[in-house]
Amino acid sequence: MTKRVVVFDYGFGNVRSAERALAHVGADVEITRDYDKAMNADGLLVPGVGAFSACMQGLKDARGDWIVGRRLSGGRPVMGICVGMQILFARGIEHGVETEGLDEWPGTVEPLRAPVVPHMGWNTVDAPEGSELFAGLDAGTRYYFVHSYAVREWGLEVTNPAMRAPQVTWATHGEPFVAAVENGALWATQFHPEKSGDAGAQLLTNWIGTL
Repeated sequence: MTKRVVVFDYGFGNVRSAERALAHVGADVEITRDYDKAMNADGLLVPGVGAFSACMQGLKDARGDWIVGRRLSGGRPVMGICVGMQILFARGIEHGVETEGLDEWPGTVEPLRAPVVPHMGWNTVDAPEGSELFAGLDAGTRYYFVHSYAVREWGLEVTNPAMRAPQVTWATHGEPFVAAVENGALWATQFHPEKSGDAGAQLLTNWIGTL
């Protein structure tokens, strides 16, 4: 059965690139900010390009913060990409200004400490064993990154043995940072699957396969 995916259109993100990439791997895709369509889709993709604070404001203006929260409270899949991943954390700090995120995960999005910023181009990642997101992808596979900010520390600990701990994937540019997260219905990548060629297509196929 074809899965219906909404690419949430709140004014920040490569929505057309995401639409083409998802359609390429067989999803029925629509770009919209319509509340009912976003709530009822099999999967919701939240892209993001630009400043953390601007993306958060745009998301709130489109009621995307409420939609993401309601979907996750019902176990409905959501995937964030690039700044669409960053805004899932508790806060972002840019140019000394702190902005509250969606707080789905604890953590702070901060400037990358690296000799060259932005981190732009292809890089490998260190995915955990058993990752569904990276299933079928070799350890040396490269993905396309474009960002100057990242989460350097993962702070969510699961103490209930009945709950599955989040799977966190790391990458390194100057220092280690969170490159992807799989946490129940909420998945996210700092890199751009829609710009990562065959590897990105496989990753999106893996996500669609869980919807």
